[in-house]
Amino acid sequence: MSKKYDASHGQNNPAFLGDDGKIFIPALELELSEKKPPKDDGDYDPYLHRNVEHPTSNSDTLIHLLKGSLGTGILAMPKAFFNSGYLVGSIGTVIIGIICTYCIHLLIKAEYELCKRKKVPSLNYPAVTEAALMEGPSWAKCMAPYVIHVVNTFLLIYQLGTCCVYVVFVSTNIKSISDYYTEEETDVRLFMLIILLPLILINWVRNLKYLAPFSTIANVITMVSFGIICYYMFNEPITFEGREPVGELKHFPLFFGTVLFALEAIGVILPLENEMKTPKSFGGTYGVLNIAMVSIVFLYVGMGFFGYLKFGDSIQGSITLNLPAAEILAQCVKGMLAFAIYITHGLACYVAIDITWTDYLVKRFGSSSKKLFYEYVVRTILVLITFLLAVAIPNLELFISLFGALCLSALGLVFPALIQLFTYWKQISGLEKIFMVLKNAFIVIVGLVGLVVGTYTSLSEIIATFFE
Repeated sequence: MSKKYDASHGQNNPAFLGDDGKIFIPALELELSEKKPPKDDGDYDPYLHRNVEHPTSNSDTLIHLLKGSLGTGILAMPKAFFNSGYLVGSIGTVIIGIICTYCIHLLIKAEYELCKRKKVPSLNYPAVTEAALMEGPSWAKCMAPYVIHVVNTFLLIYQLGTCCVYVVFVSTNIKSISDYYTEEETDVRLFMLIILLPLILINWVRNLKYLAPFSTIANVITMVSFGIICYYMFNEPITFEGREPVGELKHFPLFFGTVLFALEAIGVILPLENEMKTPKSFGGTYGVLNIAMVSIVFLYVGMGFFGYLKFGDSIQGSITLNLPAAEILAQCVKGMLAFAIYITHGLACYVAIDITWTDYLVKRFGSSSKKLFYEYVVRTILVLITFLLAVAIPNLELFISLFGALCLSALGLVFPALIQLFTYWKQISGLEKIFMVLKNAFIVIVGLVGLVVGTYTSLSEIIATFFE
């Protein structure tokens, strides 16, 4: 059954904090063969068999989608437009947004179809992938038992990468404030060390409902901060002078990775849809997903376009770093967003902790009398990993591009296309099947090229920065 889990329960998949303070996390592994189908005389409709304790409305789901997409990613969009040029960036963001939205639709429809066949109310991302491969050709079935771990690996890398981005973001914004009041610039790594203990402590919170009030405050702060950033973008006339419509080709992979990181909310899509009161309203031409994605793409294009036109070649990895250092209002924005992202670190790292501890290590340490101690050790180690990566390469835009290209190319493009392909492998034939294969092959190729080229470019830039 689809359930709303309290944060003290250890399940998996990207989590999101509801307005009631509860964390939504679907189960990692669903033993399909052991799932007893409910009695049903007609066609099984998964939507009618979901038992959700507190179902969300369409507006609630829309807000969750918007909240999940407005963070460090949108603040990095002006830098992405610097890499692509304002014309290519505008068109490219729309195209990438359309492809991402289409792939999410593929995932949602495949989940519904697989739920009907398996007679289960809902499936999470790893379970959908496993079930889809079981419906495909024989060689795909052989891979089904292992695909859950592949998906979880990408999810784990992405969540830890996101936490690295948060560490760099918080530290660089605090540094930006501090440098104005000190005679000499302070190394950003010192600020990372200063916030290390608070990061560890917030990730020792085992029940995220205790963070709910702070999360609400962080959301309000974020909205107010975006409004102030818009004020700084438009307080002077916009000019195209010195702004390139088309960027250098070698920088386009960095643009691709950043936009994917910013746009993709693939990890929360299925949990959100599974918790809806009217899940049929999620898809469709005027459904919640399309409304959310159109709004998100519009906001991202606007932030990237006008942010780049405002600051030009001087744009930094986060637009907050370009705000006037001497103005109190700008300093407040940096401080408020640093606090908001600090709170968000606890939510993002919770998913990595849950995957690592609940789904793998608890099997080994679960019966130990020191189980709680080991769990805190795991939580601390994961925070230290994000801290050490951030210390090694304190470069915000390259981290965003790297993890966008590496993880979200796979999770947001490649896997949804393969899931649809295998789900309907035996159900369709002829020209329809050929079209489906060609269409999904194109998406897979785009995703793989983005993954390989984007990851290579980001790593090359990181190495060059590291050895400067």
